[in-house]
Amino acid sequence: MSATLATIGRPQVTNRPGAFSRLLRAGWERIARYFVRRAAIARLHELDDRILRDIGLERCQIEAAVCGLITPSQARRPTWN
Repeated sequence: MSATLATIGRPQVTNRPGAFSRLLRAGWERIARYFVRRAAIARLHELDDRILRDIGLERCQIEAAVCGLITPSQARRPTWN
């Protein structure tokens, strides 16, 4: 088993991003998620009350539903007459 000095002495180079890159990426992902949530909330607010009722939401529950705080079992069930 022979090894050269170059293979023993040099650490393997990794392409793992540094702490600053990970922090920057996490910040951009958080901003992107914020804008996606705001767009979903705006889109749901455009719907009329009957359509919201059909999908099991009341207007006051839109933001909580988009943020994942209301599960489908907690949302108001539509009543069919």
